[in-house]
Amino acid sequence: MIRIICLSLLCLLALPALLTAEESSSPGVPARFQPAVKYLDARNGHAFLVYRDGNLIAETYLNGWSADQAHRLASGTKSFSAALAILAIQDGLLEFDDKVSDTITEWKNDPRSEITIRQLLSLTSGIDPGPTGRVPSYANAIEAELRNRPGRRFAYGPVPFQVFGEVMRRKLEPQSLSPDEYLTQKVLNPIGMKVDSWRQDENGNPHLPSGMFVTAREWAKYGQLICNLGQHDGKQILDAKLLKECFEPTEVQSRYGMTFWLNNTGNGPKDLVMAAGAGKQKLYIIPSLKIVIVQFAEAEGRRYSEIDFLKLALPPALLP
Repeated sequence: MIRIICLSLLCLLALPALLTAEESSSPGVPARFQPAVKYLDARNGHAFLVYRDGNLIAETYLNGWSADQAHRLASGTKSFSAALAILAIQDGLLEFDDKVSDTITEWKNDPRSEITIRQLLSLTSGIDPGPTGRVPSYANAIEAELRNRPGRRFAYGPVPFQVFGEVMRRKLEPQSLSPDEYLTQKVLNPIGMKVDSWRQDENGNPHLPSGMFVTAREWAKYGQLICNLGQHDGKQILDAKLLKECFEPTEVQSRYGMTFWLNNTGNGPKDLVMAAGAGKQKLYIIPSLKIVIVQFAEAEGRRYSEIDFLKLALPPALLP
């Protein structure tokens, strides 16, 4: 999975040449995108949108999908935990380097006592991450055992995000807010983003690793916020410095920051970051170029190659 993501980021180095000043801001599918659209259509693609400078310059829906249908984000949901953490820091509820055991007190005097919020969100906490696609409840997540020393190994899975959900749930109890209500109040409403639904555990807690369902245009609104380094309509909603910390790799995984995949390949836009989920849900963000790309699909098992798709979407002469 990591290899595929890294190679796809390499292919995006040609994107600046792809999006020129000649293109219109009106919705549609320019001819240069048609081969990629055809490829996506044949592999159960559902949506493909490209924005530059906040303008929608390409948009299409495929295989019976439409603009007003909410789609699962799967693990594309994970990046919203970055916003939750930044909000909590701004409100004085926690810091990235706080120990999880300061809030999950069951972890005190325990091998997990030194794990930090930063390590949870960078997937380097050392706890059993759990199988992808099986999201535990918050209560079960905090029972996860330590398998490696914190900070020593990258391990992808849903459990750390559910543990973070429990941290946020406890922090927000005095305000009688759930993590998703807090996110909605502080971020989603201000940027005009509407969530169709969240998957929840048996206690009504939102699945932070993979639970969100939104339309493509709604997901793009979050992408624009991240692309603008936390600013929306002149208001700084998420602190830019804190957001940039989410784009810093760890010593054990150079392709992942906190909740975002990174492009640390040495090729293409260095600041490209991505939220990605099963089925080929993709949110590509390039702040330096003001570019946001949204893709929805259910292409697993359909001979889908992200590399082939991007070769069709981008000028071959500019690919590595």
